Amino acid sequence: MDDQVAARVADRRREATAREAKALGHPLRLRILRLCGERELTNKELADRLGKDPGTVLHHVRQLTEAGLLEQAPVRTGVSGALEKPYRNAGKTWWLDGPLNAENEDTRFGPIEAFQDELREAGPASVRVVERFALHLSPEEVTELDNRILDILDEYVATDHQRLDRPLLNGIFLLHRMAE
Repeated sequence: MDDQVAARVADRRREATAREAKALGHPLRLRILRLCGERELTNKELADRLGKDPGTVLHHVRQLTEAGLLEQAPVRTGVSGALEKPYRNAGKTWWLDGPLNAENEDTRFGPIEAFQDELREAGPASVRVVERFALHLSPEEVTELDNRILDILDEYVATDHQRLDRPLLNGIFLLHRMAE
């Protein structure tokens, strides 16, 4: 990793607050964050895109806004001439260090549920790469593997603004203990 990128990455990573961790523990909130990372969206646009009731979406938008993970973008004039209040991703979530690690099992499963929903929505033809593996690792080796993968991903995340003209890809890195 380039020294300048490494320095920016080191400065950004931090522990999540309790409010941030709670906000990140729900699959719908994670999907809202991802969608608002692509472009600014109103509550109605989010509800339509997610196929959810606007009141339900607003509840989750407020949770994310109160946690500082979603922010209101400048008011704009919509197609019908009405004023709209869009939201955008504040760009903080990647830089939180294991925000759900201390949460309960159901909460830690939230990102997996969100990823599965997005993958189902995109369909099988959307899959670009699959690497499936099973490894025997000590806790220390798990930490080492995670850190090495994070180093690579951090570099790509930190420089993503340079590739906005390219297709948006979604991924997840997950290690779980096999059932015995």
